[in-house]
Amino acid sequence: MLEFKVQDMTCGHCVATITKAVKEVEQQARVDADVQSHIVRVEGASDPLAIEEAIRDAGYTPQALA
Repeated sequence: MLEFKVQDMTCGHCVATITKAVKEVEQQARVDADVQSHIVRVEGASDPLAIEEAIRDAGYTPQALA
């Protein structure tokens, strides 16, 4: 599972945008985004860098969590 801190994810629209961006890269991925904690979890993704780049390209600032 991949986890990212996305401080600038602040609403439901942000969650939808990030989810769509991730699914464009990894269709089968499961995305769980929590606005309160600003954490995005992605299961089933094979390329962490592509996921991070997709979130960044969608206009957000992801920080990979260890």
